[in-house]
Amino acid sequence: MARQAVRDGIAVVCATPHIRDDHDVRIEELPARVAALQQELDRLGVGVRIAQGGEVAQPAADALSDEHLRAVSLDGGCWVLLEPAPGPLADELTALVERLAARGVRTILAHPERHAGADLIARLRELIARGCLIQWTADFIANSDRDDPDAFVLGLARGGLVQLLASDAHSSHGGRPVVLSGAIERLRGVCSPEQLEWISERAPAAILRGEEVLPPW
Repeated sequence: MARQAVRDGIAVVCATPHIRDDHDVRIEELPARVAALQQELDRLGVGVRIAQGGEVAQPAADALSDEHLRAVSLDGGCWVLLEPAPGPLADELTALVERLAARGVRTILAHPERHAGADLIARLRELIARGCLIQWTADFIANSDRDDPDAFVLGLARGGLVQLLASDAHSSHGGRPVVLSGAIERLRGVCSPEQLEWISERAPAAILRGEEVLPPW
């Protein structure tokens, strides 16, 4: 997977194991595991940096201690990748974003394309108004209605609702690859160069530095 990232021009990969009841992820072990992986990649000459993180499921978030929330934040900053509960986005997710913000935790919404209801756009705007960033799966952006210049996903991008991209890759042997370039190329026709630079470079770098991030559009 790291070699896939290198081929696609990706310099940093966030390791985001699922933090939820059906996965036995031991948060206290993450620093040593990330360090061991980084050491092996460096030994093999694979030029990717691994950033520690987690993908926190909506039902699990409130029960995490402040220490564990910091441990699963992206690169130890203030940003946490939040996985919505199954089904369309709902009021409880917005309430959770507010509760986490009160604890000093900023949120990034994972794969909203899997949680689309009739009011998806309104829900996304509501989350953005509360400081949440919206991260789409790159494969979805690249391939959804690929030949349609009026594809729904391109309309979302025109409306400023595509703010971050992620591979959401789980394996090098199948499924989604560690690739962002296809999505970036798809967005090139509807986003300005400055907007694309923000989505692909400036915002991710600021997130990993633990800075406040506000889209400039």
